[in-house]
Amino acid sequence: MKKPIWTVEKVCPKNDYTLLLTFADGTEKIYNARPLLEKAIYSQLKNPAFFLRAKTECGTVVWNDDIDIAPEHLYECSVPVEGGLDV
Repeated sequence: MKKPIWTVEKVCPKNDYTLLLTFADGTEKIYNARPLLEKAIYSQLKNPAFFLRAKTECGTVVWNDDIDIAPEHLYECSVPVEGGLDV
């Protein structure tokens, strides 16, 4: 069975509260997580050390058992990495 294109294969969290994502279709995109910091459920992400612990699990980005982001949202709300961009 083929994976959906929005399945997150790799995540690299950055100090500026962005996530460099690689999806199942090979697309690399940048997701700006700063707007999430205003939501109570994501309040722990305000701690930079905690934010930088992002990892992939079950095809999406997670921080712990309580905090994750829907992979479809990540795919739709991120922007493609432009050639030559130093990330």
